[in-house]
Amino acid sequence: MAPLNNSPARRRMIACALLLMPAFAPLLVGCKEETEAKAPEPRPVRTITVAQSEVGETIVLTGQIQAENEAALAFRIGGRIIERKAGVGDHVEPDEVLAKLDPQDELNGLRSAQAALSAAEGQLIEARNTFGRQSTLMERGFTTRVLYDQAQQGLRTAQSRVDDAQAQLHIAEDRVSFTQLKANVTGTITARSAESGEVVQPGQTIFQVARIDGRDAVFDVPAQVIRSAPPNPEIMVTLTDDPSVKAQGRVRQVDPQADPVTRTFRVRVSLIDPPADLRLGATVTGSMQQEATPGMSIPASALTSSNGQPAVWVVDPASLAVSLRNVEVQRFDPGTAVISQGLANGDIVVTAGVQALHPGQKVRLLGASS
Repeated sequence: MAPLNNSPARRRMIACALLLMPAFAPLLVGCKEETEAKAPEPRPVRTITVAQSEVGETIVLTGQIQAENEAALAFRIGGRIIERKAGVGDHVEPDEVLAKLDPQDELNGLRSAQAALSAAEGQLIEARNTFGRQSTLMERGFTTRVLYDQAQQGLRTAQSRVDDAQAQLHIAEDRVSFTQLKANVTGTITARSAESGEVVQPGQTIFQVARIDGRDAVFDVPAQVIRSAPPNPEIMVTLTDDPSVKAQGRVRQVDPQADPVTRTFRVRVSLIDPPADLRLGATVTGSMQQEATPGMSIPASALTSSNGQPAVWVVDPASLAVSLRNVEVQRFDPGTAVISQGLANGDIVVTAGVQALHPGQKVRLLGASS
């Protein structure tokens, strides 16, 4: 038998192998790439390094300047308005006439009361003369006691009629004066609710006047901010479009009940020596510093949940692997959370990408070398 090394059959097998090698090369490369894909790259995350500090958040809210006291002006009687002399924005002084009603009915009542008084005074004069004559006759014994008593009673009745007529005259004079609506305070008109020609009812508000004796900054404050506010806080109020215009303020009043729609509480802050540019109706910004408390402040985006409790992902600086750790949240501030327990100084906490992590996963800190 001839040796296999140099046989024609061996030469044919080597030739076939050389022809098939290019066909299997891509398959070998694909297997290598698939093997390499099984090793995932570290997941990039954003982190912060926490540190213990005295955390005191600054609360900023937007409000409006209003009068500390406002007076609603209304006619004390009903009627038709024939003249309106003031409008919104006008400055008013006490006893300044702002509007008038048609006085014709009240003038007629005044004339009737004057006539009734004149008649009562005439009857009083007659009764006084009759009693005088009866008194003289009684002293001389030329009249009876009955006639004397009747004259005395007639005098008293006439005097009572005069007193009643005088009271009715005063009422009629007052009603005539009530046809003029006068300011009873010094201030600025902020609202008007009636025009000339309208028929108004007694007590219907015609003007709203803001007194000049004080100004308030009014804010709608969430209940959480009210609970975390320090006792007797100092408020800095600044004009929104010009922060250089500012004034100190103190909380004067907190509404006892929340607004049924916004669920916020109306807070009135009394301004101390406000500048003239803090005008009524101006939009202002109020800032308040909360009390500083020990804690670690982290972005709210770092929080997740584990076993129904708040938790954060902590990065091991040596292995760059993450682990889930439960924490205790002291309070939530806008955009941040204050952690009281569960973290230590220097811990690296993941702040972005927490939803896609799992325990032991390798991460790459953004901004650091991989």
